[in-house]
Amino acid sequence: MHTSLLRATYAVMSVLAMLSLASPSSAQQAPTQSQAAAIPAQAAPTAQPPAPSALAGALPAASDVTATTPAEGGGKPPKSTTAGLRELSPWSMFLSADILVKAVMIGLGLASLATWTIFIAKMIELSVIRRKLRAALGKIGDARSLAEAQFALGARDSILSSLLAAAMREARLSAGISGDAGVKERAALSFAEIVRAEARRIRLGMGVLASIGATSPFVGLFGTVWGIMNSFIGISKSQTTNLAVVAPGIAEALLATAFGLAAAIPAVIIYNHFSRVTKGYLELVGRASGAAARLLSRDLDRTHVNTRAAE
Repeated sequence: MHTSLLRATYAVMSVLAMLSLASPSSAQQAPTQSQAAAIPAQAAPTAQPPAPSALAGALPAASDVTATTPAEGGGKPPKSTTAGLRELSPWSMFLSADILVKAVMIGLGLASLATWTIFIAKMIELSVIRRKLRAALGKIGDARSLAEAQFALGARDSILSSLLAAAMREARLSAGISGDAGVKERAALSFAEIVRAEARRIRLGMGVLASIGATSPFVGLFGTVWGIMNSFIGISKSQTTNLAVVAPGIAEALLATAFGLAAAIPAVIIYNHFSRVTKGYLELVGRASGAAARLLSRDLDRTHVNTRAAE
């Protein structure tokens, strides 16, 4: 009995010892679980996005880096490139062109000046002489003889006055020669010489217009070819195909072609216009020659009638 009591006491003590050992381990496990639960709670705020003030502070720094990047690379900012392209005016291109291209442009400019000078001078001249010739033809329309026609014209210097003077001179030189056919033939030859001289005089300057209209495009093309050749030489030396480097030289070369066309187109148009106007004027000169020939024929016939009446 005593032995069983000892066994029971030993068993109770063993159970108590086990309980005493188990309670500290459970106490240590509880804080561990609480700490594990606290860790996500502390980590959650760190996953939130940064405050706007922090972003605002970071943006200027990025813009500064972007602004300084072209400068660090050695390139020019786009603003300076745009300013350089705006300087391509015709005057600046002319000043920066090659000496030969400049000579071509100056020559074409002088040719254009000569074209407009001839245009103004010929317009004034043709308008004046056409008006005078029409007025002279109107005055001798009712004249019966060369002397009466000259009296109607007065001392005015015109192509009709020259024709009448040639007819009277031939009639005077042929006095006493029988046969009116020879007199009229010789007078017609004199009229033809006067008309040809007037045609040459009125066409003065037309050859210059024809030459300018025919050669100016080729002269401008020569300047363009020379300028483009120099432009390609500059491209090979600079070893770049950047538009800001290539464009000025090509633009200067094309300016020579523009000068050539600006000189040639007005010259051709003015030449064609004066060809029509000159043709109309020469028709009036032909009418004047016919009027002088008719007056000479009347004087000759009247002379023969008076001679027969006297006989």
